Amino acid sequence: MTTDDASRWTELLEDAAAIAEEFRDNGWDAVVLEPEVVAPVDREDRAGLDVGVSGEEYALVESLIARGDVTVSAADVYYRPPESDDEARIALVVERDEDTETSVFVPLRYDLEDEATRSMFEAALASKEVFVHVTPAEAAGATTDDEPGNWVSFSHDDPSLFLEEADVRNW
Repeated sequence: MTTDDASRWTELLEDAAAIAEEFRDNGWDAVVLEPEVVAPVDREDRAGLDVGVSGEEYALVESLIARGDVTVSAADVYYRPPESDDEARIALVVERDEDTETSVFVPLRYDLEDEATRSMFEAALASKEVFVHVTPAEAAGATTDDEPGNWVSFSHDDPSLFLEEADVRNW
């Protein structure tokens, strides 16, 4: 990660924390993830972006979703355009359950110069759906089916929100 990418990533994490605090001030529960790794995944059982987080963060998200206490009904994608084409892309995804006033903040960093990432987004644009999978960090981007299989998935029906308009036109 370049110095510019690192500072943009740090700024995104700080913004995520600040926005989450605003949610909390308005009575919402807010979980802010700090990904250790974000990797494209294309397996038989899932495709999209794997977001590897600490075991503690994963357990929290899994418990919210698996218990059925939280059903994500809306999401916001805050995409930040890169300053140059060779910079990584960053975005903040806020998954929301309006009924329980619960939100999960998922910061993302991905590189469209990476063939696997580019291919994943091309497929997502074609299918009009992209998945963000929160998973324990050691399982993020696993390429074989015998890797750990725990994840919580969030679906987004407009992959273009994660890209530049020029990217979408070029594909």
